Amino acid sequence: MGTPPPVHSVPQTELLTLNTSDMPILKDALGDGVHYRPLFLDPEHGVWVVLASFEPGAELPIHLHSGSVHGFTIKGRWEYKEYPQNPQTAGSYLYEPGASIHTLHAPATNTELTEVLFIVNGANVNFNEDGQFHSVLDAVTLVRLTEELSKTQGLGALTYLTGGSAGYTSS
Repeated sequence: MGTPPPVHSVPQTELLTLNTSDMPILKDALGDGVHYRPLFLDPEHGVWVVLASFEPGAELPIHLHSGSVHGFTIKGRWEYKEYPQNPQTAGSYLYEPGASIHTLHAPATNTELTEVLFIVNGANVNFNEDGQFHSVLDAVTLVRLTEELSKTQGLGALTYLTGGSAGYTSS
């Protein structure tokens, strides 16, 4: 291989990779018609990466992000109720700064499942329709939710990547 580069690196004994085609979907995980596949859940650093799927008409509660979010729409259409003039469609990339607040929904007129890759730093602080605190969704919560849903939905142990001391975990 020649002379090694003059830098230090984290020892890596294997390539940490997943194929979403091989992963089951956790159905109705975050509400009716809101599904996900966990790809990377790192409670230590508060980072979570999920492949989210939304049935036509599915909606998340209004929520505040404590950190930034990157979203890439793979297929379908979704939008924020607060920004209907900016629908997200296949190929759309979205950046949300921390402290942004909005209500995500997939229009009921959609004819297909909407799929979005989300990379989230921090938490979603969720509110009821009357503006009262409802819940927090973060990497810690998603680890627990993944464990519970995979068991109740009969999916067995799920494999996803985790942070801290990088590697694989099974729920």
